[in-house]
Amino acid sequence: MTEKKVLSFEKKHAKADKNKTPEKQNQEIEYCSFCKRPNTQVPKMVKGPGVNICSECTLIAVQYLILQDGLMSAEAQKILDLLWGIQRK
Repeated sequence: MTEKKVLSFEKKHAKADKNKTPEKQNQEIEYCSFCKRPNTQVPKMVKGPGVNICSECTLIAVQYLILQDGLMSAEAQKILDLLWGIQRK
């Protein structure tokens, strides 16, 4: 079973393209609206109505939102470490 690289939050259109099989639809290239990288170069992509964001840009955005207050709680630090794969002793 393969894992989907692009998660879509767009509404399903009533007129589906009948020439495309589900396999071909999943292989379409999507680009991150922030870093412009294609879904073939990033771990995951979230697709919304007219906008896409890759998993790496999402991590940067989460880090920014946590750090914008200037103070980081121990719980917030744990979340960032988990997201970035950092193991602290």
